[in-house]
Amino acid sequence: MVEIKHLPAVNHEFPPLKNDLILRAARGERTERAPVWVMRQAGRYLPEFRKVREHHAFFDICQTPTLATKITLQPIQRYSGLLDAAIIFSDILVIPQAMGMIVEMPEGKGPTFPQPLAGPDDLARLKYPVDVDHELGYVYEAITMTRKELKGEVPLIGFCGSPWTLMAYMIQGGGSRGGFHSAKRWIFQYPAASKDLLSRITAVCIDFLIGQVRAGAQLVQVFDSWASELSPHDFEEFSLPYLTAIAREVKAGLQAESLHPAPMILYPKGANYALADLARSSGYDVLGLDWCIEPKVARGVVGDLVSLQGNIDPDILYGGREAIEREVKRMCEGFRSSSTEGPKGWIANLGHGITPGVDPDDMHCFLSCVHKYSRQTV
Repeated sequence: MVEIKHLPAVNHEFPPLKNDLILRAARGERTERAPVWVMRQAGRYLPEFRKVREHHAFFDICQTPTLATKITLQPIQRYSGLLDAAIIFSDILVIPQAMGMIVEMPEGKGPTFPQPLAGPDDLARLKYPVDVDHELGYVYEAITMTRKELKGEVPLIGFCGSPWTLMAYMIQGGGSRGGFHSAKRWIFQYPAASKDLLSRITAVCIDFLIGQVRAGAQLVQVFDSWASELSPHDFEEFSLPYLTAIAREVKAGLQAESLHPAPMILYPKGANYALADLARSSGYDVLGLDWCIEPKVARGVVGDLVSLQGNIDPDILYGGREAIEREVKRMCEGFRSSSTEGPKGWIANLGHGITPGVDPDDMHCFLSCVHKYSRQTV
């Protein structure tokens, strides 16, 4: 589907890893407790992050490795001993930027594309092929720097957006509370052009993820944050083939470069109907769950084919300590119900990213409760 360029591997000297819990869980192994991290764990809910943002624009932080490293480490330092992974501070929209699109992040408004793709003729505006190492080398620098600064405390996760989710932003011009009508018009009115665009994005995602592992990422996640906008039929046609290509070609690329086989996580928000197909044929090692499916149901659907990640409702973090403890216990019991010998193939997380209004102390409570109640399974 896409052609991969194989670059020579870079030999980085990294400190030895002290906590491999998430790597073992991603491989489907039984662990002494569930490893835990949180999507958007380095972000606006942290006062130390907001302090940095007072002096630096969002994408300036992404594009400055020292700042991206500093932000990535903030939750690891604040919650030392409670988080089992760091995720590099970046954004899924660096890929549209690498393809030549302007993306702005106005304070309080979210991502904005001043010139979205209006029709198939606008594909001519995009860079293709993309020299990913040149355009996104700053992410690689941040990953290498962060991996060293972590000093082996926890593994480092790299990531990218899914082709469909990135396409939706590029056409819609940003996020949309009212639905991605413009993006969906493309798949219905211009299916061939849509698949052309999706293939181009897929090629960039593949190179980008391989480059992140080359730079030091130990796991990678693909965010299909807007899978929920697609019907099962349209997901099968306009998302699944490109997600599958990413998993297949990234793994082939890593093997060709003799790089470590970094586990791959897919977060297909709102596509619980596709879990069986994703588990059987997508090639990902871990499937992330939103909060709209019970853990026991999800495990029954996927069996032992993949590990699972998730899936408590992020808004529970606004419910107070008693509610957090109650719901974390319930989540742990749900994932435990399909296994009597301890956590197997489960990474604890929220069902979506942490939101800006969360009290950092409530995040601490959530992490502590995961440690407490997932450990009770052994």
